[in-house]
Amino acid sequence: MSKPTASNTLLLRRQLAELTKHPVEGFSAGLVDDDNLFEWEILIIGEGGFFKARLSFPPEFPLLPPKMRFITSMWHPNIYSDGTVCVSILHAPGDDQYGYEDAGERWMPVHTLVSVISLLSSDTPNLDSPANVDAAKEVRTDLAGYKKKVRRLVRKSAEEAYD
Repeated sequence: MSKPTASNTLLLRRQLAELTKHPVEGFSAGLVDDDNLFEWEILIIGEGGFFKARLSFPPEFPLLPPKMRFITSMWHPNIYSDGTVCVSILHAPGDDQYGYEDAGERWMPVHTLVSVISLLSSDTPNLDSPANVDAAKEVRTDLAGYKKKVRRLVRKSAEEAYD
């Protein structure tokens, strides 16, 4: 495993400062620990809920993507049961089959979070290669039941945000 370098630390510091200076609607970001630029605490606000997540950057960033894991309970075909997000923007180099963006562009924190917000707000989740097979199966066989479970988790997230 590589050690963080001055350049990737500076890059993350600049990106966090930019998000602080020019917030993007739908989420907020900050450090989990002021001494560690590689662990971000994320709050996604939308769809009636408040969803807490962690964005963890590897020492090799931006050559390797960050990992995102929801702390809030989630039920979605593209989110593993442990909260880990499975979306193409978080895949390692070579996994972007369309080649529209280079790794440095794909892994900008704001792009990552906007992609995840889009994933969560889509009426039709991507079922091609689900991270949560049970959620994907429920979308296919009982869409109303799936939406009911999601609404319940959204309400729960909103209640927990005020506790």
